[in-house]
Amino acid sequence: MARYRGPRTKIARKFSEPIFGADKVLEKKNYPPGHHGLNKKRKKTSEYGIQLQEKQKAKYTYGVLERQFYNIFHKASAAKGITGEVLLQLLESRLDNVVYRMGIAPTRAAARQFVTHRHIMVNGHVVNIPSYTIKPGDHVGVREKSKSLETINDSLSQRKRNAYSWIEWDQEKMTGRFLNMPERSEIPENIKEQLIVELYSK
Repeated sequence: MARYRGPRTKIARKFSEPIFGADKVLEKKNYPPGHHGLNKKRKKTSEYGIQLQEKQKAKYTYGVLERQFYNIFHKASAAKGITGEVLLQLLESRLDNVVYRMGIAPTRAAARQFVTHRHIMVNGHVVNIPSYTIKPGDHVGVREKSKSLETINDSLSQRKRNAYSWIEWDQEKMTGRFLNMPERSEIPENIKEQLIVELYSK
């Protein structure tokens, strides 16, 4: 499965945001990477550069590669509703992201691994495709054989109750339900989706 395998802290420092989760290095070095760091003089970023940076941030945040991201945007632009909002809803409804939102995994990268290693079930069937689209009403949970895994239990023990209004979770059964597509105001990611729409509209 293709995915970004490079240095994550370097990318997080580029955007000055912990897009891959908590990062102690980012807390100490909250400035762009590079030999000169804070002292490096940078030219004013162009409008295109700002739009491109926002797209890159969304890609890295959700762990999606270029072609995948373009296909998701194309699907969003063909759907009813505001394109930017639909784009984020489609990203949020990916199986790996839903597993992360439910608290089964501490990061999206870990969620992808759980899915590919066949630890996750959707509506009673094992699904090992991280990009699988979850629909409103679908049940997502931990496979019976995997419920004793320490990494999954550690993550669930730190789960915040009712963290997301569009997700319902049963701790005892280790199963959750994707209630509905989230509204833009409910999605916590700091992404200016309109800039992405403008970029692809050129």
